[in-house]
Amino acid sequence: MTSTMADPMTNTDRIEKKVVLRAPLSRVWDAIADSKKFGEWFGVKLEQPFTAGRSLKAKMTKKGYEHFEFDMEIERIEPQRYFSYRWHPYAIDPKQDYSSEPLTLVEFVLEEVKDGTALTITESGFDRLPASRRAEAFRMNDGGWTGQAKQIAAYVEK
Repeated sequence: MTSTMADPMTNTDRIEKKVVLRAPLSRVWDAIADSKKFGEWFGVKLEQPFTAGRSLKAKMTKKGYEHFEFDMEIERIEPQRYFSYRWHPYAIDPKQDYSSEPLTLVEFVLEEVKDGTALTITESGFDRLPASRRAEAFRMNDGGWTGQAKQIAAYVEK
């Protein structure tokens, strides 16, 4: 895996992670678009397949976070190229109702390259979040996507 990352100091609305995965595009696509495989590397349990226009619940499977659930609204699926969903970023306080907050958009873009598959993960829309939690959500998700880029690399490169 090789990676590049956008500088969070120059952009507060958008996180972008680019990695080249040493795996065929079809394997990377399956890891992203198949909800069961997505759950294996992302660390969540999903009960339904990904379908554009459908919402589904995700339950965290990482030790210490098993109590945490979140909603994903599947936005668009273009086989072998593009997958996107919307969610409430870093919505981890069980006492807070996030339902009236705007959602951010998470996008996965795949491209076949010489060494395997280039994957760009982008999350945008942070500037629309309430000011009281915007910076923390951005910071936590920026680190989270760095970790998830490593997780998908380990998953598809084995």
